[in-house]
Amino acid sequence: MRPSLRPLAVTMGEPGGIGPDVTLRAYRDRLENDLPPFYVIADPAFLTARAERLGLRVKLRECAPEEALETFPDALPVVPLDGPVADTPGTADPTTGAKVIASIERAVADTLAGKAAAVVTNPIHKKALYDAGFQHPGHTEFLGALARQSGAERHQPVMLLAGPDLLVVPVTVHIPLSAVPTELTGERILATARIVHHDLITRFGIAKPRLAIAGLNPHAGEGGALGQEDDQVIAPAIARLQAEGIDATGPLPADTMFHAEARAGYDCALAMYHDQALIPAKTLAFHEAVNATLGLPFVRTSPDHGTALSIAGTGEARPDSFAAAVRLAAVMSDPGLIE
Repeated sequence: MRPSLRPLAVTMGEPGGIGPDVTLRAYRDRLENDLPPFYVIADPAFLTARAERLGLRVKLRECAPEEALETFPDALPVVPLDGPVADTPGTADPTTGAKVIASIERAVADTLAGKAAAVVTNPIHKKALYDAGFQHPGHTEFLGALARQSGAERHQPVMLLAGPDLLVVPVTVHIPLSAVPTELTGERILATARIVHHDLITRFGIAKPRLAIAGLNPHAGEGGALGQEDDQVIAPAIARLQAEGIDATGPLPADTMFHAEARAGYDCALAMYHDQALIPAKTLAFHEAVNATLGLPFVRTSPDHGTALSIAGTGEARPDSFAAAVRLAAVMSDPGLIE
């Protein structure tokens, strides 16, 4: 990967989880993983303690974002947070919530200010943040709120799961399955597909994106025999997308969309609900999948796993998804990096 003009801003994530572990391991193996430069927004003493706990010989250096590029080859650049963070792996402590949130806010602010090329977020522990007063359902919604606060026009976040062999977007995300038929409107499908189409061009360098849109019901409704949503909601939305010049096909039976021959016919799949998207994504690339957010005025990626408190600090956490998230963030912020 060619040298970047700006570093990536990496958030601390839940300090009791594996975010610090995978960040330190990925930096140690940066040459092997072909990682572009990044800096971490965290307590330097905390990261030093975690590295020692893991037995990782990683040099850290406190610096400003503007110094990260020159620092990265010799030491992991750390932009310090105010106040200490305790190294207590396996425990999600609500008292660290303010630091976790501050790290995300700083990463977004740095990126919007041009100090960083993109944001890479380490996993957060939602329950700990909720107990600390966090008012958003999760990372994605918080990032959308930060975009709105910045005055940006584009601030409708869309979740994309990206792996080596599949790009897939869930149109509805963290809602009960019973609520999907009500929440799945034509306008929601249209808004999501338009954002995906736009960002595939601008963030992934795909000149003419091909979208494959799944049906909701088994066999895409079987002509109405297995549900009306496919014919009455999804198909009209696809027709409108096609009228706008977007290459969209469907509604397609979801059970035949994700094998190799089917994937060769599209650039990105749109699924109608969370598991319809995440099951194929994680089956095809469990350790390499990346969670990226489209529809924002800045690039954000994240490893596609949680905090994994049970293995934090043990050395068992694999850095594959984090490393993939760092590489994808660099590509999305500069599609010219695509080989």
